[in-house]
Amino acid sequence: MPAVLALLAVGVLTGCGAPPELSAPTDAPPPHTGAPTAPGPTGTLSTAPATPPVGTATATPDAGLVATPCRNGPTGQRVVQLLRGRAGVLPDNVRVRVRTGPLCAADWQFTVLEVSGHEELQVVTRGRSAAPELVTAGTDVCTIEVRATGPAGIRTLACDAGPGAVPGA
Repeated sequence: MPAVLALLAVGVLTGCGAPPELSAPTDAPPPHTGAPTAPGPTGTLSTAPATPPVGTATATPDAGLVATPCRNGPTGQRVVQLLRGRAGVLPDNVRVRVRTGPLCAADWQFTVLEVSGHEELQVVTRGRSAAPELVTAGTDVCTIEVRATGPAGIRTLACDAGPGAVPGA
């Protein structure tokens, strides 16, 4: 399984080259944006503007692109319970305060906890609000799993922000 995740991560990180819009310009005229219609008064084809038919649903941005405060995700207390319970990350005798989050992107969550006598703890979870699953917890949560399968909003918080620099905190 680790080999599969490593290959997936390499594939995601290497890409397939420059996108076509960044390639060298050509002398060809720009493509038409509409469909040909009947010949115009000069005998040439004219183009109609490309507009979607009435009643067509427009695409909405992916819910995973940006992490926002969870509306239907777990509470900070639920994340702390997970870490104290079956995950066994936090002992019962340490004081914990939710500093940031949980922030949700798709079905993933990102939370930052202040733990008395210890460094700040970042937590990445996923799944249902009543039963979130621990993905990773620590001072650096930019793991292969987060980079390869996490939504963009979580990857940004876990990997791009760096320790202690959580956007929106």
